[in-house]
Amino acid sequence: MRIFIFITWIIVCIQPVVFAQRKKSPNTTNLKQQVSKDIDGKYEVYKKTALQIWDFAEVGYKETKSSALHQQTLTENEFSVEAGVAGIPTAFVATYGSGKPVIGILAEYDALPGLSQEATPEKKPIAGKDAGHACGHHLFGTASVAAGIEIKKLIEQKKLNGTIKVFGTPAEEGGSGKVFMVREGLFNNVDIVLHWHPGSENKVTMTSALANSSAKFRFRGVSAHASSAPEKGRSSLDAVEAMNYMVNMMREHMPQEARIHYVITNGGRAPNVIPDFAEVYYYVRHPDKAIVKQLFDRVVKAANGAAQGTETTMEYEIIGGTHDLLLNKTLAQQMQKNLEQVGGVQYTSQEVDFGKKVQGSLDFPAPAIETASKITPLKTEQDAGGGSTDVGDVSYTVPTVGLYAATWVPGVPAHSWQAVACGGTDIGIKGMIVAAKTIALTAIDLYTDQKLIDVATDEFRKSKGDYQYKALLGDRKPALNYRD
Repeated sequence: MRIFIFITWIIVCIQPVVFAQRKKSPNTTNLKQQVSKDIDGKYEVYKKTALQIWDFAEVGYKETKSSALHQQTLTENEFSVEAGVAGIPTAFVATYGSGKPVIGILAEYDALPGLSQEATPEKKPIAGKDAGHACGHHLFGTASVAAGIEIKKLIEQKKLNGTIKVFGTPAEEGGSGKVFMVREGLFNNVDIVLHWHPGSENKVTMTSALANSSAKFRFRGVSAHASSAPEKGRSSLDAVEAMNYMVNMMREHMPQEARIHYVITNGGRAPNVIPDFAEVYYYVRHPDKAIVKQLFDRVVKAANGAAQGTETTMEYEIIGGTHDLLLNKTLAQQMQKNLEQVGGVQYTSQEVDFGKKVQGSLDFPAPAIETASKITPLKTEQDAGGGSTDVGDVSYTVPTVGLYAATWVPGVPAHSWQAVACGGTDIGIKGMIVAAKTIALTAIDLYTDQKLIDVATDEFRKSKGDYQYKALLGDRKPALNYRD
């Protein structure tokens, strides 16, 4: 009898606690519906922000107005914003909430030089402008800020517990902005990082990126009259050309997965003046960061040989360096569920007409324009990919997951005038909204399911193994003028 009474007493005592825990457990379905509705309700607000930044079109480390606009939006929504982090004037970290878990969202906003374009389906640069958002970072940053604000509101309403951080990350295009932020330790206390990227389809990222090292090689020679006194000159341009020739010959003797590209950024000013200064800008890429280091050393040897052969001097400046992307299948599978719930992009008849005209400007067949309304199935196996991103360095510090959203019509490549054109219309904005919703919904899952974070973290540790992260760009400071 005493045992029965004791058990009954335990049940009576525990029952209210169980009910309280159940009551505190949020209904994620309702939260997700609320967030999706709120983001849709602010379509015009976020469209205005994105198009302002599209119009600013500021290149890496020069995104003063773009960064300030995002910071202002976050401050108005009660985030605590720390600006100028990691020695970068346009980088920031915006924080709301306290305690665990800490979820980070990446926001980019740099444009690309030489890709000015009006929001028209025909190639038409904007008079007086050079840069354009050919990689859609005006959409990237805006969607990330929108998702962060939605999570902040849920924390404020005590429907979620924890901390949300929006990382303003400049100069992704070659400037390796996130690498300096990682090196500064800004991601050290973050549990999971979410990100996305504009694209031509809707899919969760299960494709890695190429590790990358970049540098500017500068040669100095002796000026002379190219016709009356050529023997007195030592051409720095000859040195650049000799270096390029040797590197091009090297292509036969390097792994087939490697990519090396360059552009001569200064080759002299007049044909009749032997140039005493010339500069060439190099990228070296490979899926394996160790092989990138080896290849880069060989490129440096070619530069030294060119200088010796032309009797010039050479120095080089590391500009950027990024890791490959460490993928997380646990997080990818969860994000895939949310992307499928959100759905793809639905175009109006006018947008279809615009899109088909854009596709008609391509010199290769484009997928059906209806592809933008579909969700690409999640890959079961990863591949190396073809581009590079400083998100890779973040992924070696904290479990990271991302997606692509259709912000330009199917078939359009990034870094093209067609991508700029689409990004300046509702075609781009609609894809941006898909991304904002998917990130916010995935964040809700993380805040309400500690086991999901634990499993993802365990996978991250196993994937990373005993590798000790070290930035490929060494201890250099941010190359704030690399676009000059």
